[in-house]
Amino acid sequence: MLCSMMTRKRKTGKLPVFLNVYDLTPINGYAYWLGLGVYHSGVQVHGVEYAFGAHERPTTGIFEVEPKQCPGFTFRKSILIGRTDMDPKQVRALMEKLAEEYSGNTYNLITKNCNHFCNDASLQLTGKPIPSWVNRLARLGFLCNCVLPAGLNNTKVRHIRAEDKGYDKKKLRSQSNRILNPEPYIVWFEAPPAI
Repeated sequence: MLCSMMTRKRKTGKLPVFLNVYDLTPINGYAYWLGLGVYHSGVQVHGVEYAFGAHERPTTGIFEVEPKQCPGFTFRKSILIGRTDMDPKQVRALMEKLAEEYSGNTYNLITKNCNHFCNDASLQLTGKPIPSWVNRLARLGFLCNCVLPAGLNNTKVRHIRAEDKGYDKKKLRSQSNRILNPEPYIVWFEAPPAI
């Protein structure tokens, strides 16, 4: 009986799912060791990194970039979150489903940021959340919301356009005709029309 209990493991997938974490500020070099910091993150699966960012349009803020290469941010580390059995088409369908909830004009630094998106995507892909330290500052900000300046709640983290920073322009793979590409380094998802 003991042997059978030890061999029963929670089913895990075969394909790794990574959380790629980026620094938003040089202060993270010090704050990281104190368990604090301001981070951007993206979920990497099947060689594509998916993230969430702000813009003024009521279309999705989910985009894809080359793994560990999100322009405008400094890559810090990659963390294995878990594994999935979803194939690329299933991952694409998941991102299109999440696109309905994550429109660029709903981004909020405290309540709905890239780390919230990554946590939701990680839960769907692996059943596991992202590490709590990645979004700790937003949670602390939520608890202290009444003492924060009102303008901070509307702060949006914007992605720097590739040509503004001299990044290489790369054509990213996309197998969906619902993809918009308003900027050269990212592919934005468009939520399916409501029925």
